[in-house]
Amino acid sequence: MALPTKAARAALRLVRRPLNVTRINSINVARPLAASAHVALQRRNYTSPASLKNNSLETRNTVVQLLSNIGSKREVEQYLSHFTSVQSQQFAVIKVGGAIITEKLPALASALAFLNHVGLYPVVVHGAGPQLNKMLEAAGVEPEYEGGIRITDAKTLAVARQCFLDENLKLVEALEALGVRARPIHSGVFTADYLDKDKYKFVGKINSVDKRPIEAAIAAGCLPILTSLAETPSGQTLNVNADIAAGELARSLQPLKIVYLSEKGALFNGETNEKISSINLDEEYEELSKQWWFRYGTRLKINEIKDLLGDLPRTSSVAIIATEDLQRELFTDTGAGTLIRRGNKLTAKSSISEFEDIAKLTAALQRDLTFASAESPKAAVEQFLQKLESSPFKAYADEPLDALAIVHPPAQEGQPAFLSKFVVTKHGWLSNVADNVFNNIKREFPKLAWVANTSDENLTWFFDKADGSVTAGQNVVFWYGFEGGLEEAAAWLKSQGYNTAAQSPVSSPVTGVKQQVRAFSTMTRPRAFGRGYLPRHQGRAYSTDAGVLPGDTNPNPPLRRNKDANFQPKKVALVGARGYTGQALISLINKHPYLSLSHVSSRELAGQRLQGYDKADIHYSNLNVEDIKKMQENGEVDAWIMALPNGVCKPFVDAVVSGGGAKEPGSSIIVDLSADYRFDDSWTYGLPELIKREKIAQATRIANPGCYATAAQLAISPLLDNIAGSPTIFGVSGYSGAGTKPSPKNDVENLTDNLVAYSLTDHIHEREISRQLGVDVGFMPHVAVWFQGIHHTVNIPLKKEMTSREIRNLFQDRYAGEKLVKVVGEAPSVKKISGKHGVEIGAFAVHSSGKRVVVCATIDNLLKGAATQCLQNMNLALGYDEFEGIPLD
Repeated sequence: MALPTKAARAALRLVRRPLNVTRINSINVARPLAASAHVALQRRNYTSPASLKNNSLETRNTVVQLLSNIGSKREVEQYLSHFTSVQSQQFAVIKVGGAIITEKLPALASALAFLNHVGLYPVVVHGAGPQLNKMLEAAGVEPEYEGGIRITDAKTLAVARQCFLDENLKLVEALEALGVRARPIHSGVFTADYLDKDKYKFVGKINSVDKRPIEAAIAAGCLPILTSLAETPSGQTLNVNADIAAGELARSLQPLKIVYLSEKGALFNGETNEKISSINLDEEYEELSKQWWFRYGTRLKINEIKDLLGDLPRTSSVAIIATEDLQRELFTDTGAGTLIRRGNKLTAKSSISEFEDIAKLTAALQRDLTFASAESPKAAVEQFLQKLESSPFKAYADEPLDALAIVHPPAQEGQPAFLSKFVVTKHGWLSNVADNVFNNIKREFPKLAWVANTSDENLTWFFDKADGSVTAGQNVVFWYGFEGGLEEAAAWLKSQGYNTAAQSPVSSPVTGVKQQVRAFSTMTRPRAFGRGYLPRHQGRAYSTDAGVLPGDTNPNPPLRRNKDANFQPKKVALVGARGYTGQALISLINKHPYLSLSHVSSRELAGQRLQGYDKADIHYSNLNVEDIKKMQENGEVDAWIMALPNGVCKPFVDAVVSGGGAKEPGSSIIVDLSADYRFDDSWTYGLPELIKREKIAQATRIANPGCYATAAQLAISPLLDNIAGSPTIFGVSGYSGAGTKPSPKNDVENLTDNLVAYSLTDHIHEREISRQLGVDVGFMPHVAVWFQGIHHTVNIPLKKEMTSREIRNLFQDRYAGEKLVKVVGEAPSVKKISGKHGVEIGAFAVHSSGKRVVVCATIDNLLKGAATQCLQNMNLALGYDEFEGIPLD
């Protein structure tokens, strides 16, 4: 059921806003919305940016709450997060039939307004077939068709052009009336040649799409509303079918969703007359094409969609829905109309020897929560695989193991099979491999039981697949296929040790794990499959992995705290405390639950009281080499931080080592923030997101990376296998990066209205980045007038053609689960990163050739570029949680 009309109207009254309100950029162009357009226009008040941002958040929350009426808040938030993870024009292409504008204009405008008010910008292209026929009839022109294509002579074209302009204006005005800025786009997007001038007259075949008018509309905060008219290179207007125009637009924009608004609202099974909920083409097309009713318009439509999806990423999908179901389709797992995806081809195996890559299988199984939480995940998986060698099973998976299910057949006739493992990556959910796997299981095993943890984010997905369930301690036991209903299910549960009346320990049929079961409380649901060939009601999940921990695509995820984690206090000595980085470290250590400063050394500040530190009354000292050696010999310090200029710290490091420190695990550690040891293989390079965290955790001598170098490496690393030449990095830093010693690079007067370039070749960070990545880079640093924060613009040549979506997916997968790396759609800004502890990476602008990408990255040079990263490294080396004491905002 769609949003009630009254609720929709109430929400739109809440979020209606004046057309001249300044747009506030967030991750995805969410605009601030005034509470009342009338009052705002009447008073012409200009609200402060902070207030506007609050209004925007309030509006978004209001709409999310209303959308939650059609699905769970989790579903709404997950899909909203998914849709805002790409550039604005890549959210969705929505094709609107002419009849929709005539018959359902208010509902259409309301649905589009809802999307816009949560920061989404669908690209709308519409037809006007019924209206055109009516206008032609009034003009005395008889419509002619050949092979389903309208023959468009000069008179028909003239009427069509006017008709398209009229209908386009109707939709634009309806949106504007709801406070949504909309831009009519009648030309300039589609370039076409004549399809067959002799046969069809002025009918076009699109050969190119210019995205610039669309991007300009979105940049101005407007929804782009397109007609399907095209022009030849010489400027002749041509008529193009709106479905075809929408398809070509989708091929160009590569959106997550392509939506066809239809009067019927879905495709239907011709035999049962039931709605087809979803079609996964790679897995189901062959069987579908054998159905007697798969012909004429249905065959044509599905074949067109199959061709279109073949040109798009696997995560893209086509939805055929009714106008009033747009929100349900986009923001719930169950959807509303017919969802068509490419899906994946699956294989089924019944022995371990059939898996060609055991290491790959082991890695996939380690994502299972049971194994991931074990003391040794790999050993636990190996033990499980040994058990499988002597136990019958059926494994279902796609080739990359984005989804893997292991099913044990029933021990005796009448018993259910048992699904012991169901491991799915984020990509497996996005491309619907999980649904495909489960459907294959259901075809082979008509009766099945399985267990999921109550904390599983995809619990609703499992509920949708089940006929019933029972809560068992921290788990839920699910089943389907018990023809005897609850009676049969209860009998089976009892036979397995699940006491339906009182709590008792039970053991999983496969894992043998003891569980506590409470009184029988089941949630019985309708059978998931109806009559006929396709499911009647099939839930769709995007969200996160079922039983998968964040970071499963990340080869170096953050380490989990184990039972041996350190909670003991440690003493830190900071040598070189006067600089900006030293001050940032003092602030971080002051809030760290286990670290405390024992000494702070600064020649200039010696004798003065340490400000900004509350744990103890400490005064600056001026430590010399002998002081440091003696302190180390006496065991006064657990961790030494060298925050000194380049070329200065070697005598101090030697003093620590000669005093017995930094030699083996368990001794005191050194973290050096200068460049002195970044090229020394006896030191560990401390960039936790790229260097194996286990290696840093065992290190006693850690070279903290440079600020420029950290952001640059993170912006390039996911593309290393695809780089064709030397990346070039245009870096701009705030003047705090030039230190506290006066120079032209930190002279505010010199920097005002200026950009100062320096060390344009052979900068030490150029050598550092090249050495760590194994790829030569060009680095051109500059200093600007702001205080802290760095912006990199990185140009990367590619070996092969790639899309922005593909590249962004690489980055999202590589940094999955990282707490201090954020992948965004738009180019990140210095203003947003200043004072933050992470790195933002975005833009992913691909050249028209597809073989060059520009990636932007921002970092606070004093924090993640220095102090925060130092604390990450110390936490790892001292046995604390990596992010202990680091604000994760």
